[in-house]
Amino acid sequence: MNKPLADLIRPKTLDEVVGQKHLLAEGKALYNLIMSGEIPNLIFYGPSGVGKTTVASIIAGATNRSLRKLNGTTASTQDIKDIVAEIDTFTAPNGILLYLDEIQYFNKRQQQSLLEFIENGKITLIASTTENPYFYIYPAILSRSTVFEFKSIESDEIVPAVKRGFDYLSNEYQVKLSIEDGVCEKIARGCGGDVRKALNCVENCFFASVTENGEKNISLQTAQELIQKSSVRYDREGDEHYDIISAYQKSMRGSDPDAALHYLARLLEAGDLPSACRRLVVCACEDVGLAYPQIIPIVKSAVDIALMVGLPEARIPLADAVVLVATAPKSNSGCMAIDSAIADVKGGKYGPIPRQLQNKHYDGEDAEVKGQFYLYPHDFENHWTAQQYLPDILKDKKYYTYGPNKNEQAFKAYWEKVKGKRND
Repeated sequence: MNKPLADLIRPKTLDEVVGQKHLLAEGKALYNLIMSGEIPNLIFYGPSGVGKTTVASIIAGATNRSLRKLNGTTASTQDIKDIVAEIDTFTAPNGILLYLDEIQYFNKRQQQSLLEFIENGKITLIASTTENPYFYIYPAILSRSTVFEFKSIESDEIVPAVKRGFDYLSNEYQVKLSIEDGVCEKIARGCGGDVRKALNCVENCFFASVTENGEKNISLQTAQELIQKSSVRYDREGDEHYDIISAYQKSMRGSDPDAALHYLARLLEAGDLPSACRRLVVCACEDVGLAYPQIIPIVKSAVDIALMVGLPEARIPLADAVVLVATAPKSNSGCMAIDSAIADVKGGKYGPIPRQLQNKHYDGEDAEVKGQFYLYPHDFENHWTAQQYLPDILKDKKYYTYGPNKNEQAFKAYWEKVKGKRND
């Protein structure tokens, strides 16, 4: 076969598209737009292999406009000019439907060159991108387009596409297939929500299997061997990267060790050891913090070991540390306190450092009261005495509030006793 299987069996109607029911189910906005035949400028946003190009092709087939295709990774400004030159000619009497794949690779000038013609309706744009369009697409294009988000496809929705792929190959090559139980499900689960990747695996399984007596046996072992490690959907430059590390930290913060281990596994399978380590250390400081301050050197030690031994052994100390962070008592009091202090500094709320704290031992001639008057706490009972430490403008400010955990409450009780007053 010269063309990939995914292209050969690409759905021709919306009913054949797998997944995306939130967009393509009857009555949904995108479904209604397509059925109306009045197609506005559209931007399809989502991971690869989930149907963006397929749906755009179905739309193109239902329009009486001339279809032109460009890919942002290879198209030039001249390609855009050539398309614009066709407008109102006999080759495009009703205007042009431009399908622009990977629009995020078009620079601002290239995107601007389309703007006039999108605005007057002579070009209808259907653009697709794997990146967040609000970061990568020129705002004027966005304001004239409707954005629809395509999502990863569940494995049970991919199974029919896998079976259709095997059926096509069986008919195309006139060979009977004996498919071991669980093969289609294994392929569907192993493709990370990417139909194209699943169909590539179907194709590889077909050609990697031996024909005996006019029949090919597609075994579970063959499928397992051909499901690539890259099936874990992950892009260090894309949204998926930030979604996974966000879920990883939020699961630890939410005290769910099972979810935290799941996202750790996804990071490690993608080879992203640095992100796994960095977020783990941050979470230990930010979310456990003063509730169990000893956790910080423990996690740091686990991360040092992980970075020293590398993968796959790094999974062991990291798993220990992730479970520890997820199951530890939580307090963000230290994080909240420093954020509040930084907000004051950024807002200009600071003043001269109190005289008793300054690092100098003489006063200028303009000083009304001479002397530093610093009180050395260790000279007093319990190594504490009252004196002003904050600048005058902030002298009564409270940044830190003791957390309700056992550790911080013990410190609170100690200082209430020493200072002889309530101190929140």
